[in-house]
Amino acid sequence: MLDCLIIGGGPAGLLAAVYLGRYRRHIRVIDAGESRASQIPESHNYPGFFGIDGTELLVRLRAQAEQYGAQLTSGRVTSLRSEKEKFVASCQDADVEAKFVLLATGLVDHCPQVEGAPAHRPSDVIRFCPICDGYEAIDKRIGIIGELKSAEKKALFLRTYTKDVSVFVTEGIDQTEDRTTLEKGSVSVFDTPKEIKFDTAGQIVIVTKSGSLHELDALYPAMGCAVRSELATLLGASYTDIGNLVVDDHQRTTVPGLYAAGDVVTDLHQLSVAFGHAAVAATDIHNRLPRNYR
Repeated sequence: MLDCLIIGGGPAGLLAAVYLGRYRRHIRVIDAGESRASQIPESHNYPGFFGIDGTELLVRLRAQAEQYGAQLTSGRVTSLRSEKEKFVASCQDADVEAKFVLLATGLVDHCPQVEGAPAHRPSDVIRFCPICDGYEAIDKRIGIIGELKSAEKKALFLRTYTKDVSVFVTEGIDQTEDRTTLEKGSVSVFDTPKEIKFDTAGQIVIVTKSGSLHELDALYPAMGCAVRSELATLLGASYTDIGNLVVDDHQRTTVPGLYAAGDVVTDLHQLSVAFGHAAVAATDIHNRLPRNYR
């Protein structure tokens, strides 16, 4: 039986594996290969780096976890159940038993289809996180697409970096209070896009339903996300309205023995936050396991 099964091989899951491996615990990471970190073109606010590709960061974390004995397995956990003092995870044709489970399954951002671009993938011009890369948007033409109230927060945040911010509304365009707030922030509001595509120079072009045409240097979807928390919620774990798992100061969910870290927990989608969660959860798991004296 494992001391801990980690479900999800993104930054949170892999750093938890590093910690637990260094605590000399018997652990395994099962990863479906869908970490949002793999979609980061380059992170500029990861400590100690002046820019690092998300895929490269994951490669380094995997090597570090394996150095300390973590078992890394490709696959998908299809169900998780609690039996007395253990968990049983079903993965493909096998069951895995563990005393503790750390869920680090993340989320999936919703994104409009952009002609000529892969679905749900960020790039230099299609971006999801203004906290991560707003600095790189200084003085650029920025668009936000989504329901008016959701888009408002990103739009006003991005006004920190550029005067040229536009919102393309998918719903709620007649919400007067939100429109007024955006107009006070010098944010332009336009109707729903009919077509979103790249031009020959690699910039985003939006044609709205009313026929107006807009050229942008970057587009930020504000269309919500799907939190991958089902394995926990089916066990009865508490969660927020958008699906984030509720945890305490030790990253414990409301299901005894089940922990969660990273984007599945918080709406502040930052590598540094995920790493903090991982360190806290892994250390608490180690302290709750029987002593493993040398």
